[in-house]
Parts: sequence; C-alpha cells; structure tokens
Amino acid sequence: MLLSCIAYAVIPIYTLLFVKGTNWFTSNLSVIGSRPTRRTAFFLLGVIMGIYYYEVLKKLLVYLPRHIWENRLLASALLLLLLAVTTPYLPDSVPVQAFLHVVFAFLSSVFLALCLFLVLWRLSALSPSARYFLRPYRISMVGITVISAVLLAVAGIISTALEIFFIIATTILVQKLYVLSSCIFSR
Repeated sequence: MLLSCIAYAVIPIYTLLFVKGTNWFTSNLSVIGSRPTRRTAFFLLGVIMGIYYYEVLKKLLVYLPRHIWENRLLASALLLLLLAVTTPYLPDSVPVQAFLHVVFAFLSSVFLALCLFLVLWRLSALSPSARYFLRPYRISMVGITVISAVLLAVAGIISTALEIFFIIATTILVQKLYVLSSCIFSR
C-alpha cells in the first residue's frame, strides 16, 4: 500500500510541484534544482525516487536466479542518482562539477532503463505464462524509451518534459510490474 501511494501519488505530485512555473521544453531538473530555493527539494526528489526504485526492484530481483547484473545496474543507477543530486549544476561558476552532474544524471537514467529491460527480459524467460503476462510491460518499456528519444529530439536537450515523463512512466511501470509479479511468481 505504501509503495503504491509513493508510486501513484508522492512521486508524480512532488515532481510536478517541483517544476511548477518553469518551461518544460527549455529547462530541466538540473537547472531548476540549482536554484538556491529548490536545492533541498531537488535532493529530496532524488532520495524519494532512489529509495522507491531500490525497494521495489530489490523485491522483484528475488524472483530471479543469479541476479548479479541486475543488482549491479540498480546499485550503479542509484549511486549515480545520489551523485547527481549532490553535485551542483552551476556551469558558470563550477563547470567541471556541472559536467559531472550531467554525466551522473544521464548515466543514472540509462542504467535504470537497462536494469528494467534486463529484469523484464529475465522475468519473461522464467515461464511461458510469465512471457505472456509480461509482454505489455516489455512493450511499455520500449515505448518509454522511444517516447523519451522523441522528447529529446523535439527539445534538443534533456528537458523537464523528458525527465517528468521518464520518472512518472518508469515509476508506474515498476509499481505495476511489482504488483503483477507478486501474483504470478509468489512462492
């Protein structure tokens, strides 16, 4: 119940409130989070998302034998997320740290997406019924990736719109996958 509340209410509402009053196609979370009035909120957004993804994906990994790569991708994504929200994005005053912030944030998202693809693929391989039930989730993850690429192409930058879409879509996907998996893989 708590994880559902976080996935369907806390993360989407907090994310939308965080970006309130900004242009979604000419800015991004890093720029918004670098404002002195929003630094703490930016850090909290990263912490909430990190804890959520960790808790749910760790519960999903229980169903996979030898989930070494999934663990590594998840741990790397979460470490990079923590580094991203604690490394300032101030390109005018500290350009090296700003560059590192961009690298950390981008790689965190890439590693999370790779982790989700791998988890979906491996869960689907457990049985024919799992493959059948998880097909919409695999298609959804491909759709999330394609729409993210389109949003990147439209804005020409990693925009707020792209980040909001990726955060909310992956959070909902992970939550729905967790609920379904607990039904079809329960021991």
